[in-house]
Amino acid sequence: MTNTRVTLASRPNGMIKPTDFKIVQEDLPELKDGEVLVKQVYMSLDPAMRGWLDEDEGSYMPPVRIGETMRSFGIGIVEASNNSAFTVGTRVNGMFGWSEHYITTGEDLVPLPEDVPLEHFMGLLGLPGATAYHGFMELIDTPKAGETVLISGAAGSVGSLVGQIAKAEGLKVIGVTGSDEKKEWLLNELGFDAVINYKTENLEEMVAKYAPDGIDRHFENVGGKVLEVALDNMKIGGKITLCGLISTYNDTEPSVGPHLVRAIARRLTLKGLVIIDQQHRFGEIFEKLSAYAQKGQIKYRLDIEEGLKQAPEAINKLFDGTNQGKLVIRI
Repeated sequence: MTNTRVTLASRPNGMIKPTDFKIVQEDLPELKDGEVLVKQVYMSLDPAMRGWLDEDEGSYMPPVRIGETMRSFGIGIVEASNNSAFTVGTRVNGMFGWSEHYITTGEDLVPLPEDVPLEHFMGLLGLPGATAYHGFMELIDTPKAGETVLISGAAGSVGSLVGQIAKAEGLKVIGVTGSDEKKEWLLNELGFDAVINYKTENLEEMVAKYAPDGIDRHFENVGGKVLEVALDNMKIGGKITLCGLISTYNDTEPSVGPHLVRAIARRLTLKGLVIIDQQHRFGEIFEKLSAYAQKGQIKYRLDIEEGLKQAPEAINKLFDGTNQGKLVIRI
């Protein structure tokens, strides 16, 4: 049996180029005792991947090495097994990388229930859902009804879920996005209270208009100008979740960054979020997310690209803003 995988050929300088990767085709070895062969079905493309491509040994995960299979999370089906813990047909998730097939001894596999559509584990019951719930509901303290939250990257896979959770909990939700189509989706489909298109509207004026008394909470996915405006409009004692700074990930020079004097003057709490720290709690978190879904309080959408070979080009949809929902590869 042959396998196709994608390896890192060179480290990107700025935006990722397809030539930064190499497509490899090879024969799969015979399974050894205790091993499992997984056929990957959906592969997640995430902004964090950009950091994994840099040669930063001090990050929360080591960089992908030149020549290694590109790292990613995915869901798949056990296609062959010499491990009694995993029967053929079992649905699993794990870090399979940019590869059609994955061989493992099984310790890194998480079995998935059979009564949920497989694609759900890419969105609501996947990394975006866990990130949204833990980052908003648990990371700092429990949000309170009546508070105002500002969300950057609000139409993204995490931001859109944060907004819906916040609405379900009785908060006023203000989203920031980069297109009128996304703005209309957030307002009309997801029920955000207000949405700002930062490309066509004055961000400072609109935030002041929609949050005249200030912002209680800010969920940061983008960084840059949005974070600066958020800092300028936070209430005393406000809370900021730092989930991502996607606007800076392709910078070739270090960015100056926002002026943090507001954080001092307003006694803000800023806390970084890396969701793999909570991987042992995903089952518990997904149960809480399912409760929202059962009440009709959460919707989500996937942006599906067909075929593993599309990944080196499709990943840049995360950084140019053209993705329409959670970006995944169907293999």
